Amino acid sequence: MIQQQKAFLFDMNGTMINDMEFHLEGWFNMLNRLGANLSREVVRSHMYGKNEELLVRIFGENHFTPQQMSEIAHEKEVLYQEAFRPHLELIAGLPAFLEKAAATHIPMAIGSAANAFNIDYVLDNLHIRHYMSAIIGAEQVATSKPNPEVFLQCAAALDIAPANCIVFEDAPKGVEAALNAGMKAVVLTTMHTRGEFAAYDNIIAFVTDYTDPVLQQLLA
Repeated sequence: MIQQQKAFLFDMNGTMINDMEFHLEGWFNMLNRLGANLSREVVRSHMYGKNEELLVRIFGENHFTPQQMSEIAHEKEVLYQEAFRPHLELIAGLPAFLEKAAATHIPMAIGSAANAFNIDYVLDNLHIRHYMSAIIGAEQVATSKPNPEVFLQCAAALDIAPANCIVFEDAPKGVEAALNAGMKAVVLTTMHTRGEFAAYDNIIAFVTDYTDPVLQQLLA
């Protein structure tokens, strides 16, 4: 029987760690090395979904073989991890927020377009895996955000009704995925401005980090 209690579902990049500028730099350099000739702002607009989906959006179907896309994506992630490692830390206030959520028995899960290579990099280096009752990444979903599959899988894994899940996101496509899943969202304004979320009516709060007092209401 589906539980009626609430659950917290976290996107990871830009939501738990403030790393999106490092991803942007990595993709900007990689894509232009491959001949895309794109500005940083155009690259930023494509930064959602799986790595392979991003490559197809920019270069078109069948430009690269699946093996080539896998190799390109992995090379970009290795460069990103090396560059970001000195800065790897949870967004301000998140350690205490996770601890209090766990203490009040609120189930939590990760719902990310990142692959296992990047998810493991964050969870294991920052020692937060034990907080998560489910981890759904790129390998577990057929279609990325704004498709709601990743968040619906999280809800099912936690045995919590989608309407009782609160999604923490930093990207418009992620908030759209939450909306499509029938879930409310909290937006971290780490990479996008409030105005970029104007199309979505499922947002309950905008915060710069997890020290915002409004989040304490969610822990009650």
